[in-house]
Amino acid sequence: MPKKTYGYSNFWISICLAAAVLAIYWPVYKFDFIRHYDDGAYVVNNRHIQTGVNFKTFAWAFTSGRASNWHPLTWISHTIDYQLFGKWPGGHHLVNVLFHFANTILLFYLLKKTTSTLWPSFFVAAAFAVHPLHVESVAFIAERKDVLSTLFWFLTMIAYVNYTDMIKIKKNAEIVIARQLTPAQAGEAISNLKWYAFSLAFFIFGLMSKPMLVTVPFVLLLIDYWPLERKYSKKLIFEKIPFFILAAASCVITYMVQQHGGAMETGESFGLGVKISNAAFSYTTYILKMFYPAGLAVLYPHPGNINILKAVLSIILLMMISVLLIYFSRKHKFFGAGWLWFLGTLVPVIGIVQVGPQAMADRYTYVPYVGLFIILAFSAKEFLSKQNRICVSIILLVIWGFIASAQVSCWQNDETLYVNTLRNTENNHIILGNYVNYLIDNNRIDEAIAKSQELLKIKPDSYQAYCNYGAVLLQTGKIDEAAKQFKLALKYKPDLAQAYFNLALVSRHKGRLEEAVQYYNDAIRAKPDYIDAYICLGLALNEMNKKDDAIKIFRTGLQIAPDNSILNKELKAALQKHETK
Repeated sequence: MPKKTYGYSNFWISICLAAAVLAIYWPVYKFDFIRHYDDGAYVVNNRHIQTGVNFKTFAWAFTSGRASNWHPLTWISHTIDYQLFGKWPGGHHLVNVLFHFANTILLFYLLKKTTSTLWPSFFVAAAFAVHPLHVESVAFIAERKDVLSTLFWFLTMIAYVNYTDMIKIKKNAEIVIARQLTPAQAGEAISNLKWYAFSLAFFIFGLMSKPMLVTVPFVLLLIDYWPLERKYSKKLIFEKIPFFILAAASCVITYMVQQHGGAMETGESFGLGVKISNAAFSYTTYILKMFYPAGLAVLYPHPGNINILKAVLSIILLMMISVLLIYFSRKHKFFGAGWLWFLGTLVPVIGIVQVGPQAMADRYTYVPYVGLFIILAFSAKEFLSKQNRICVSIILLVIWGFIASAQVSCWQNDETLYVNTLRNTENNHIILGNYVNYLIDNNRIDEAIAKSQELLKIKPDSYQAYCNYGAVLLQTGKIDEAAKQFKLALKYKPDLAQAYFNLALVSRHKGRLEEAVQYYNDAIRAKPDYIDAYICLGLALNEMNKKDDAIKIFRTGLQIAPDNSILNKELKAALQKHETK
């Protein structure tokens, strides 16, 4: 009877977790793509995933470094979504929510299985489900890689726990060496290897979803310490070797892809001292934001320099917390395990190897916060009465849930997200530039001009700001002023394809077709898959009566985008004219 009651508890806890996730995230089905941020590169403007599930798309997914990442399973996931939902963003959003719910349930199951506790396991899973800093990973379609990779992360750990539960490694080795396997022992040994293989397979799938899983081998060693409390032996290290090899391979691939994609250009300008200072300050900020999740933003710009006092105080605080928790962990191991989980899983994204322009990011806490939640939950179990820990837990979860719900509403579209971010950050030239693009696309020219001027005051050397401002001026008919802005953009980034393309438009406005052709060619050299440039170049060559050259350009463009309707239409028209000559 008790076992049956325990099963009912699991069922109702799962229902509560589902209700919490739905209550916070259900509105996302009405939300748009964030078209001028990563959703553009991942879905909206990604012609590869839009061709549907086929061998060519799979081949592209496994060989592409698009968006400065190698994560083929993430691309395949987006491809399946696009085949199912097309351009309806609600479907893409709801799949993210489904993954988040699955991760929540897996986390609850993992902790309950390893700790044999109900309420602490529930609290950790519920905190994971509702915490406001996890909103970015769920409400942002482009962050599919977070929720998908975490699914495989937790599956890796569950399979590993099952592997350790089956039979002790030492006993396995002795049985195999003696070759005295009874049918029952043989089945047990095979089952043991099966779960180890599952764990490795899930780990590989996770790495192919997001390389954040490179810390998993260390996490497996951590759960050997707590909650599994396995006795230390060399075999504990030995069994992790395949995981470490795979993690190292993923690190090499990721470094090469991100360096080739230019994602590490920003970090190269920062010295080691700046990186360490920012890392320490980010750690303390993450801790603060767990308890006080205010001022959230999609991008926190890297300041370039951290106030030395802030950096020193952050380092001292981290050292004090570490010493204190390690001391407590002599009696209660969850203190050390939770703290090292938090510190360790953040290492790939803490900024020592700087990737991108951000100082920190909400999405980076998706898995690391589990460590802090563990400390909270099991501390409450040890030091608070049942009534008090339930009251404190409910208060925390309700507060986090309300804040998360408000944060979700910021993700309705580009404008709501950018306005919120600009309100909560200073000198955020990247988000301001994205906002200008949004205003241009929505024909809000006066606002776009004002924001462009504001952007140039913040960052006078921003090539994107000059390019955006020039695009606004071009729409208002100020051709010469627009050309000046595009040339300034090229001064700061000589290979900016958009600037060459826009200069070609200026030349066409002035009737200088040969000059326009040169600029279109420059745009294609800077960005070989620039389909709009192929289309416009072909049309310009047609106007110059260079039919053969136009046909060649259209065909080259179709090799890149064979399903492009405009290229197909223009090629057909050009061939018909060529035949009637």
